[in-house]
Amino acid sequence: MSQTDTITLALSKGRIFKDTLPLLAHAGIVPIDDPETSRKLILDTNVPEIKLVIIRATDVPTYVEYGAADLGVAGKDVLMEHGAAGLYEPLDLKIANCRLMTAGLKGMKEPEGRLKVATKFVNSARRYFAEQGKQVEIIKLYGSMELAPIVGLADIIVDLVESGNTLKANGLVPLEHIADISSRLVVNKAAMKVKHERIQGFIDKIAEAVRLRDQ
Repeated sequence: MSQTDTITLALSKGRIFKDTLPLLAHAGIVPIDDPETSRKLILDTNVPEIKLVIIRATDVPTYVEYGAADLGVAGKDVLMEHGAAGLYEPLDLKIANCRLMTAGLKGMKEPEGRLKVATKFVNSARRYFAEQGKQVEIIKLYGSMELAPIVGLADIIVDLVESGNTLKANGLVPLEHIADISSRLVVNKAAMKVKHERIQGFIDKIAEAVRLRDQ
């Protein structure tokens, strides 16, 4: 089987993988290996020419942009942070829905000086506050974002909010809405030209699965 016969789809473990499985099944694609139990990073499917590559969520746009994968599924938050200029984004899968928001302690007063913002979404936060005409100090964190305002490390945070329960449990409230987030199907531009018929057929089947699920 030549390289042009195969289609490689990049996915990350966890919620996105589980939510993508029914869409793949509608397209007649079922992984033979379980990523939760298998040590393989390239999974075979029941369709020999379709492979799944299991990588970190933040690496999906990079693998697709540089052609290591033909397609991928990535959250809009990851794509915004990456830039994703070298990718097609043909389809919103409408899974893993949440919001990218600012949040702070309830009743907080905005400081007179430069606002300190803790986030792992450095590029998205910087872009957002620049559009607001605000000068801010960005503090990059990788987790436990809610702790930053509590201990005085930052005034506010920029993070993903689903139910808001974690914010509430830590005395924080959502403040400003930055973007609605969901997972998107992305495609390598060169692969779309070379394997157009096969990739377009895949996109059409996944789009149909999304429509049927949402009916």
